[in-house]
Amino acid sequence: MNIDFDKSNGLVPVIVQDARTRSVLMLGYMNKEAYQKTLETKKITFWSRSRNCLWTKGETSGNYLHLVSIKEDCDHDTLLVQATPEGPVCHLGTDTCWGEENIYNPLLFLTELQNFINQRREEMPEGSYTTSLFKKGTNRMAQKVGEEALETVIEATAGSNDKLVYEASDMFYHLIVLLSSKGLRIEDVALELLKRHQPDWDKARRLAKSQE
Repeated sequence: MNIDFDKSNGLVPVIVQDARTRSVLMLGYMNKEAYQKTLETKKITFWSRSRNCLWTKGETSGNYLHLVSIKEDCDHDTLLVQATPEGPVCHLGTDTCWGEENIYNPLLFLTELQNFINQRREEMPEGSYTTSLFKKGTNRMAQKVGEEALETVIEATAGSNDKLVYEASDMFYHLIVLLSSKGLRIEDVALELLKRHQPDWDKARRLAKSQE
């Protein structure tokens, strides 16, 4: 990276984001020394403007920010740091410096799962159930989606909520495997649903176009 530390008297602003939840945690500043120490220790280190010294977040409280990645912006004068927080980030005891809760949205896991399944498709490790599905081909994968969908319906009509969630999870997993085999992702389904949510979406026109 070619970070421009000279533009603002040797400091660049640093936006810290939770690598998993995507929540913005805090804003700090780094100079070259803080940047280098962050890379070396893998713990986020800032330059404290009030104390005029290096400051590793968590060195007193134990609430470290563990480095995941660093990106510079288009002007090379601002950094986006993704980190894994160890405890509250704010000195007031809150998860973020904006007083927000840093909660992981489980929907984000669908993308993680999609990436994992794509990796399975590329590497095809032996002993993996996902690998075995890819080897059996589209017909078997589609059949599994149908089987799991039927089991989901059965639990919805004559089972418990816990079992309904269990079977629906199986259905989603096998659907993502099927989509992956076609070069698609679960986000493609989400995008289609987003389009349908728009007030100007015309179902009849869409159906006619798909049948052309």
